[in-house]
Amino acid sequence: MNTFFLGLALLLLAFFWQITLSGIQRKVVARIHRRVGSPWYQNFIDIFKAWSKSSISHGFIYDFGVLMALGGTIATLIFVPAGDLVVFKNLDNFFVIVYLLAVGSLGMAMSAVGSGNPWASIGVMRALTQMLGYELPYIMAVFGIIYANKTASISAIAVAQQGMGILSWNMFRMPLGTIVGFITLMGMLGKKPFDTPIAPAEIASGPLVEYGGKHLGMLILQHEFATFVEIGLFVNLFLGGGTIVTFLIKYFIVYMLATIISTVVARFKIDQLVVFYYKVPLALAFIQTAIIIFTGLGVSIWL
Repeated sequence: MNTFFLGLALLLLAFFWQITLSGIQRKVVARIHRRVGSPWYQNFIDIFKAWSKSSISHGFIYDFGVLMALGGTIATLIFVPAGDLVVFKNLDNFFVIVYLLAVGSLGMAMSAVGSGNPWASIGVMRALTQMLGYELPYIMAVFGIIYANKTASISAIAVAQQGMGILSWNMFRMPLGTIVGFITLMGMLGKKPFDTPIAPAEIASGPLVEYGGKHLGMLILQHEFATFVEIGLFVNLFLGGGTIVTFLIKYFIVYMLATIISTVVARFKIDQLVVFYYKVPLALAFIQTAIIIFTGLGVSIWL
């Protein structure tokens, strides 16, 4: 029963925190573009309004894929520690989280293809290609952290970074891995220059082109929960986690930094994106992991 309430608390925290930040993000982007922008609570209005409307179904696969995407992402979320809020202690394994997160992505892909819209199929193809690009350098960078800490538990890795203050963070012990982690995080979030699967001005939002009403509302929620998972992993793996308050502060900084960068850069083509991931982040991840394996240490901040 205690686990149930901890899981519910984490879901509510993710819901209110991330959707609030999404609203603030819209305001920040508008200010950078010299516009006024919508109020910070606009995303709450959009979600509840979408849930209140009916939507068109394109068949069982289309409907089931949405439920699979949302359910898989919620299942992933409850394994991610939010500071000292840990639902499943000693079970928050990195590989379990990555496996479950793929369930949500595949559900989204299955549903979008089931819509029959060619823009959706192109967007799904691009999304899967992008995943193929960023997952290898991301896994290699995290493997270095797991090797150094002798554990794949996210909470254990976060606690290990809290021994000697800020210099214990993997951001300073393993800066090359942190750079790789942030670049791949931008791809996971679909932020420019890695928003190729959505590309609103090119393929009409890709996988989302056919969605409306309740279907769209559930996918918006799925996206927000997936964002919480991805940024939460980055904060725990590279920035030392912390208490709930410090975790949320670090989360806010990372999310806003990603937003600002996304606002001022242009989009990669899909072929440019894959080549970039296999040249720069993969090379940095390989160097960082090799240093950890052969020296037993992360790259020192003073090197």
